[in-house]
Formats: sequence, structure tokens, C-alpha cells
Amino acid sequence: MYQFGDRDGDGAGDGSGVSTGDGTAATTRGGTGGGTQGGDRRGRSGALARRAMASRWSRGGIAALAGALPALAFPAPSLWWFAYGALVPWILLIRTAPTARRAMLDGWLGGLGFMVAVHHWLLPSLHVFTVVIAALLGLLWAPWGWLVRRLLGGAASPGRATASLVVLPSGWLMVELARSWENLGGPWGLLGSSQWQVAPALRLASVGGVWLVSALVVVVNVGLALLALTLAGRLAAAHGPASRTGASGPDGTGPGVTGATAPATAPEVPTPRTTGQSPTSGTTAQSPHAPHTAAQSPAPRTTARVAVTAVPACAGILAVAALAAAASAWAPRPQAAGEVRIAVVQPGVIDGVSGPQKRFDRQEALTRALAGQDPDLVVWGESSVGFDLAERPDVARRLATLSREVGADLLVNVDARRSDRPGIFKSSVLVGPGGPTGDRYDKMRLVPFGEYIPARSLLGWATSVGKAAGEDRRRGDRQVLMDAGPGLRVGPLVCFESAFPDMSRRLTRDGAQLLLAQSATSSFQSSWAPEQHASLAAVRAAETGRPMVHATLTGVSAVHGPDGSRAGAPIGASASTAKVYDVPLATGTTAYVRWGDWPVHGALVVVTVLCAAEGVRSLRRSAPEPHGPRARTVHGSPAHPGR
Repeated sequence: MYQFGDRDGDGAGDGSGVSTGDGTAATTRGGTGGGTQGGDRRGRSGALARRAMASRWSRGGIAALAGALPALAFPAPSLWWFAYGALVPWILLIRTAPTARRAMLDGWLGGLGFMVAVHHWLLPSLHVFTVVIAALLGLLWAPWGWLVRRLLGGAASPGRATASLVVLPSGWLMVELARSWENLGGPWGLLGSSQWQVAPALRLASVGGVWLVSALVVVVNVGLALLALTLAGRLAAAHGPASRTGASGPDGTGPGVTGATAPATAPEVPTPRTTGQSPTSGTTAQSPHAPHTAAQSPAPRTTARVAVTAVPACAGILAVAALAAAASAWAPRPQAAGEVRIAVVQPGVIDGVSGPQKRFDRQEALTRALAGQDPDLVVWGESSVGFDLAERPDVARRLATLSREVGADLLVNVDARRSDRPGIFKSSVLVGPGGPTGDRYDKMRLVPFGEYIPARSLLGWATSVGKAAGEDRRRGDRQVLMDAGPGLRVGPLVCFESAFPDMSRRLTRDGAQLLLAQSATSSFQSSWAPEQHASLAAVRAAETGRPMVHATLTGVSAVHGPDGSRAGAPIGASASTAKVYDVPLATGTTAYVRWGDWPVHGALVVVTVLCAAEGVRSLRRSAPEPHGPRARTVHGSPAHPGR
């Protein structure tokens, strides 16, 4: 890394010299060796960049904004292609951190920015508590920031560049795994989920789940960051002295030659000036006809050092492309096994004190209109029935009548206090022509703060600043398969359970032919939430090789085939309608269903090996150095003691 003449190294200096790592110095003002106006402009912009990076507040704001960029890859913007470069500014910022602590701070602030951006639609409900949660979860990225600086900061080497393509994606997966714990909010906004509409990415999901897609997206980002550093280094080398005297490097901490290609140097030691040296530059004066020195022209050694990062970067990006092509060609594909007709009933937005009754009436009317369309199953959304069917037999009778009229079972969702057990449950209940069939699934994974408050005695104050749950819902204790019609086995999920890849995988292993998610995002209408939630069905379908129906109260409702592609047009937000989908069924077992979360296990091994290596390195560094040979004296020597 370049070291500025000012003691703090913040780059806001006074035009003093900077060390170039080769024993020479270059001034930051004016153009030694024929500087131009372009060099002056680069110098001014470089100085501004260095001042911004030197300010803790401005750097922190930049880190938060850089971390927020990947949110644009998710719905509703759905700029899926942006995910492959969205991490590059964040990575380049972290690698310039002057200390490991600063790198961890940049990682934390970037994680905070990412979590706020992806979950910004929670702000109207949780208000400031949204930022508090994002700040806590953002801490998970602090170790990742340390890894970025450890592998990409300082002088470039092919070994560290290659290691970064493996370690940084592994570290990212560890962050996603940790925050996927349901009590921390669940796996909403996993980077791989942004690729829900990209066919090659969905094929990769069938091999290694969303985890594999996330890891490969990070590989591409790291590769592009390495290429950016390579390009910056080449440009700096091509500009020669002008870049060293005025332009700021891409890391904002040094002149034109990027810190990725400049070797780290020890602080400069003043040396006595000899005859012929300039009193201001500290370099030997030369005549206009003297040959250029290494300080005045790009050194071949520096150019070669710049190039070494390009090789592993290109290799990593090409490996991702090759893996995607291999998955498309050779990964097991679901085998077609007929079709089933699924009707989705979406009542739309219904507010007011009598909302549950009005909603039920509206769904009843929409379902009755399905008569004659021969659906095999009718699905209502989450909280579609606000009454316990055991306590309201009249409601149960009305549902049974609908089943007889339509000629299909109804899968409803009861959100009410149960009569046979204490507490409020959210339950998927199957109703046939004779009434409830007895098949019931109680939601297992609840939404933190929305359906319960973790550590309520400590965090119960959240109810006073937002729309947090006033009473904790109760959990189910097992997943359930239901027999819905002749030969059709369905696996129900409720709400954000569709974000958990392990739940849909378990249902598929147990024999589900069709995955169903009943959801309600009415609290977040006109936000990104409905489309983000609906997109998860595509990833779960691709992972398992089973079609998935996402049925909601107020949209977006959608159906995806066994390969993750859409099976018909979705029902938009706030629409009030019922629609029948011809859903293709499939048999066979995907690699992800068979092998599970193997990318996560591999990432854990990589991080464990790295931690062990760092531990050994620290022990070696702290071990006392062996004593050298005894000094010779006039009275003796090691060879002839006493002489």
C-alpha cells in the first residue's frame, strides 16, 4: 500500500510526497516530469476521494449505500443481472480499510444497509425497530469485511486472489446461514433468490439449492472486483509519472497505481541528501536527456504484478459459466407426470372491524363461481378463515357445501384461537364434501415480531412503536402431508415458511407431489414485499422438482412448474378473483433433494480451515524468536573460547 507523507495517512495532506514502494517519492501537486492539466484534475478528484474515505461518517454512509445496492436485484425492481456486480463497490471499499477493525465496521454498515434496503417495507409496521433489527443482523457481515481486507487488501498475489474466489463466497454463505435461523428473521433476501426468473440459475438451484446460486453470484462479484483492480493498475502503469503525481488510485488511499498492485511498504526512513538531489522531491536530479528511471515509467515488475489477479478472476468467472452449462446439460430433470387443476381464490383487500366475515363471504362467492371448471383442489390464502371450525360448525357446513358445489376439496387457513388447545394457531385445514377431513397443519415457523416477539420480557416495548404482535401465536410441532383428492399428495406451508428451503425439501422427501404456500401480505400492499414473497415459490419449485402454488389474500398469487418456470400468469396485488391453473406434475429426485445443503457444508469446511490456518499463523507470530549466536569479543569466540 502507498503511504502518504502525513503521519495519519488519511490522504488529506498538504501536498507532501507519497512513497511509491520502490524507494522513490512523488509529489501530489503539480506535475513532476511534465504533469498536465489532466494530472491536476486527477489530483484534485483524488484528494476529494481521500478526504471522503478519511472521514468516518462519510465512509460509513458510503459503506451503507454500497451494501444496499444488491436489493435492486430482488423484486420489485427485479434487476437480476445487477446481482452479479452489485457487491463490487462494497468489496472495493472494504479492501481499502486502513485497519482490520475499520474493515469489520465497513462490513457491518454495509450489512445494515442491505438489510434495511431488502426489508424497507417493514418500516411502516415496525418503524425505528426495523433499523434496530437491521443493525443487529448487519453485525453478521463484520467478519466478512475482515475476510475481504485479509484477502484483497495490500499487494496482489495470485494465491490470495485465488483464495478470495473460494473464501469470500464461503464467508457469505455463513452469513446467510446464520441469519436464516427463524428467530433472526429467516432466510428472506438470500442473494441467490434474486435469480428466481433465470433458467440457468434455477437449474443450479436444483443441484445445490439457493445456497449454490448465492455462492456463485458472489464468485462473479469477487472476480469482477479483481478485474477492476487489474484494470485500474494497468491504467495507472500506462499513465506513468502523471498517475503517480496526481491521480488517486481506485482505493482512494494512494496515487494512480492501485493499492492492489503496489507492495506494502514500511514507513519511510529519512535519508541524507546527496549531491544532485532535489531538495523538494528527494530524488536524484537528472538532465532532460537522461534515461527514465523506474520511478518515472511503469516498471515491468509492477505490470506483471497487476496481471496476476486477472488470471484467477477470469478463471473464476468462467468456472461459474461452465458449472451453469454443466447443470443445464447433466443435472437430473423432473419427469412429467400429468397435470392437476388448482384453483386459487384471492379476495383482495378487505378492511374494517367486520373484515374476517366480509372476507369469508367474498371468498365464498368467488369459489362458487368455480363450479363447472372442474378444479382438483381449491386453495385459499393465509388467515382466510378467522373462526375455529370446531366452535363455528355453521362455517364448517358452508365450506363443505362449497366443496360439493365445486366438486373439489378446499384448503383453507384458519387463524383463530383453538377450542381444543390453548392459544392462537395458524392452521392449514382441508375441507371436503363431508366437512373437515381431519388433515391439519399448524404453522411451525412464526414471523418474528409479526406473530410473536422473541424474548418478549426484554423486547416487548416493540408493541409501543409499531404493529408488533400483541399476543404470541402458538407453533405446530411437525410437517404434514395431505391427501387432496384421488392420488394427489400436497405439502402445505404457511406464509414465510416458503422462504425456508429445508421445509420444502422435507415435504418432497416425504412424498409431496405439489407444494402449497398460503400467504397474506396485506399489511405491505404497494411495497416490494408481495412480489418478493411470490418469487420464492419459483426457487422452491426448482430446488425440489415439484410444482408450487403461492396463494394469497391480496396478491401476488402465482404458480410455478417443477422447473421453476411460471405456470400461467400471476394474480396481481389487490386483485379480487379466482383463477384455475393447469399445473404440471413431475416425478424424480433433484440433486438438492438427495444431497441437501452441501454448499453450506463445503463453505463451513473452507471457513474452518481458514480459521485454523489463521490461528497457527498467529501462534507462530507470537512465538519468541530464537536467540542468535553469541557475540564475538576480544576475549573469545564461539570457535575458540577464552582466546
